[in-house]
Amino acid sequence: MIALKVHYEGRVQGVGFRFSTKQIAMGYEIRGSVANLPDGRVELCVAGTAGEVEEFLLAIRESHLASCIRKEQTFNLPDPSAVKPGFAIVA
Repeated sequence: MIALKVHYEGRVQGVGFRFSTKQIAMGYEIRGSVANLPDGRVELCVAGTAGEVEEFLLAIRESHLASCIRKEQTFNLPDPSAVKPGFAIVA
């Protein structure tokens, strides 16, 4: 199991990015959350098997959200168990 934090920059707030990400997540065996950050970015935290996480992130990149994303930064999270079960939209 792996856990990643992904920061998306671009036109990612006010366009349904979090809702769409949650809808995409429903097709994968992952857990995590997606939140707006005060600086205009969106933060995604996700945990699951390496294959499921990578396929999920690829699905985001290949979805209609791709036109909103200008930059994506990915960071490893040291403790996958710290990512809560389910998939939630956080304020």
